[in-house]
Amino acid sequence: MNSGTLLLLFVLVYFIGLLVISYFTGRNSDNQSFFIGNKKSKWWLVAFGMIGTSLSGVTFISVPGTVGKMTGGEYPFGGFEYYMMVIGFFLGYFIVAGVLLPLYYRMNLTSIYTYLGNRFNVEAHKIGSVFFIVSRAIGATARLYLVVNILQIFLLGQLGVPFWLTSLILLLMILLYTFEGGVKTIVITDTLQTTFMILSLVACIVYILSHLNLSFGEAYTILEHKQYTHLINTDVNSKTYFLKTLLGGMFITIAMTGLDQEMMQKNISVDNLKNSKKNMLTFAFTLLFVNLAFLFLGGLLYLFAMKNGAVYSQVSEVVNGAETIKNVFGFKEAGGQIQNIMGDDLFPAMSLQGHFPMALSVIFIIGLVSALFPSADGALTAVTSSYCVDLLNLNEDKTRTEKQKKSLRMKVHLVFAVLFFILIMIFKAINDKSIVYLIMEVAGYTYGPLLGLFAFGILTKYKIERKYSILAVTILAPVLTYIVNEIVTRYTDYRIGVELIILNGLLTFAGLWLIRKKKTS
Repeated sequence: MNSGTLLLLFVLVYFIGLLVISYFTGRNSDNQSFFIGNKKSKWWLVAFGMIGTSLSGVTFISVPGTVGKMTGGEYPFGGFEYYMMVIGFFLGYFIVAGVLLPLYYRMNLTSIYTYLGNRFNVEAHKIGSVFFIVSRAIGATARLYLVVNILQIFLLGQLGVPFWLTSLILLLMILLYTFEGGVKTIVITDTLQTTFMILSLVACIVYILSHLNLSFGEAYTILEHKQYTHLINTDVNSKTYFLKTLLGGMFITIAMTGLDQEMMQKNISVDNLKNSKKNMLTFAFTLLFVNLAFLFLGGLLYLFAMKNGAVYSQVSEVVNGAETIKNVFGFKEAGGQIQNIMGDDLFPAMSLQGHFPMALSVIFIIGLVSALFPSADGALTAVTSSYCVDLLNLNEDKTRTEKQKKSLRMKVHLVFAVLFFILIMIFKAINDKSIVYLIMEVAGYTYGPLLGLFAFGILTKYKIERKYSILAVTILAPVLTYIVNEIVTRYTDYRIGVELIILNGLLTFAGLWLIRKKKTS
């Protein structure tokens, strides 16, 4: 049995484990089990499982790769610059726990966008849901594409399996174990997946330190000497200027966690507000350490590559219109050709092409698949929940029996699985690795209106009464944000980075302020 077949066998065993969990958690489940787990989820399970959902394949693959990119560069990050955004994430979780969670529990929500309907009108409710569905569908499939492409390049493609079949099989796997239980199942499976992801991270760090005969402190000193630990970018015009990433990270967390049905349906599945806050803050502190470990691993991977005879060079690459410098390593293949490995490919290349021992390759592949599943299973369940609850009003539908509602929900779940497959194939057709970074920027346009809507509802007491006025504002704000971004990029040296979501949210808030009616009683 060759190494590729052996690795696939371990993936199959892992998936069978997920199916077994799904069977036991999905028995006698109903729509409330699927949507919010009957509010019986354990807070510590949710906190641990959310780590896997937040990290995803982008963190697992891309964050270690960013360490070797040019320090102080445009975008993506260089050195440990990404960690300033992580600190921003951390601050954002306190706002989510202190402001948004109490609101959701007080209203006993199944869908968080019900708040917009109660605060404004049905139009706002449905607009919030649509923005979420679009955002999550694009974001989740972009992350899926990244991981599926890695599996295809380094493993399945060499076995003759076409990309479309790889994507289809993985989506069918996710569909199978989320079909019945929904959130009730995902809370458990995400815990398992997070465990394997962190196990892979720790195992790789321990192995590389041992292989290089370095202690933790010695390795950090070497990384510091090579400027791989560079943290603060003081160039105000750069996209990774530290205040931009700090504030941008904070508002990204507020929008992409606190205003995101996928992330919040797990939190509101916890039995009470106190425990849900424990979940959120435990999760926030844990992410500080886990992300730092991924960055440290990134530095170690570059040291490992150089120690093992890699040919080192730097190449320029255009990402989102900006030129960046990437470190490239080359390893001689059997035929004598030099295979170039860019930053994002470094971790999988080390793990799957014979540079790591087989045991570590097995741990890596399970960790990679574990990074893939949480970012897709939760998204598939959440968009199904939002569509059924917010757009079909399934919870309030008195014309259908519980059995009919469940049947409809399953059909919607299947349709979204097909949509996810189509989006992955579109990303493959574009065949541009920078598409992942572009999608992260697109999130600033799609989550910005949600940020502005919720902020206006929470911070003011004004109503919006004119029909379609909220729709006009939430469409116009992203358009204006795009125009401002283009003007700034074209005519100044300043580069708008992750603070794009703040600008979009402010324009949405300003638009709602202009069309406000009168204060509520």
